[in-house]
Amino acid sequence: MTAIRFENLTLGYGRHPAVHHLDAELASGSLTAIVGPNGAGKSTLLKGIVGALKPLDGRVRFGSSARAPNIAYLPQLAELDRDFPLSVHELVKLGLWRHIGLFGSARPYARQVAHAIAAVGLTGFEARPISTLSGGQLQRALFARLLVQDAPLIVLDEPFNSMDTRTASDLMRMVQRWHGEARTVIVVLHDMNLVREQFPNAMLIARELIDVGATADVLCAENLLRARQLHEAFDEDASVCEVPDDQRLVDAA
Repeated sequence: MTAIRFENLTLGYGRHPAVHHLDAELASGSLTAIVGPNGAGKSTLLKGIVGALKPLDGRVRFGSSARAPNIAYLPQLAELDRDFPLSVHELVKLGLWRHIGLFGSARPYARQVAHAIAAVGLTGFEARPISTLSGGQLQRALFARLLVQDAPLIVLDEPFNSMDTRTASDLMRMVQRWHGEARTVIVVLHDMNLVREQFPNAMLIARELIDVGATADVLCAENLLRARQLHEAFDEDASVCEVPDDQRLVDAA
């Protein structure tokens, strides 16, 4: 079954595309790394998946529906406000908002929250303000928040960036656990060795799709060269190129 389908998806800021005319599918239960040069549109694509950025053209479909399922999304650590007055326990509880709303009681889920905190190795840190955590400790807390969301689709943006080796290894095991539970997991990464070792599927983009499929096939030398060349040649001031509906029908045929 298909978990996500990109149909002529174009995403950008203003009228300048960051990802354009992307057509691809990701299977339900797959573990996929999104890779490409810096500035190739990887994080932008994730924002399109979770609905934080509306398409300039095309659409994202989830299975047979345009309506998004419950999605657990982790943005880059640098995008988070670490000075927000939350404890580790309060941060993890935020993952329950779909179950309890903004003002509901989390008491029925107390054991679930405690198990999530223990699973990421932060037992004893529950009352610690997140502003006092190291980068690795904060990322562990954020993974605990993802755990309590219990989502079928998990989207992670550079989750291992600037992490110490032990933390990165522990969190990678969590990703593998989700994959083993048949959840669909999508991860933006730069570490090609990690992608080749741990991710069975990959999508290579450079503002447009280069290839998607088995990692060994996608990350071949020819594709990587094409990605670099396309990225270097891209016009940052380009406007959105809209494809007429009749032309799409011709291309599809």
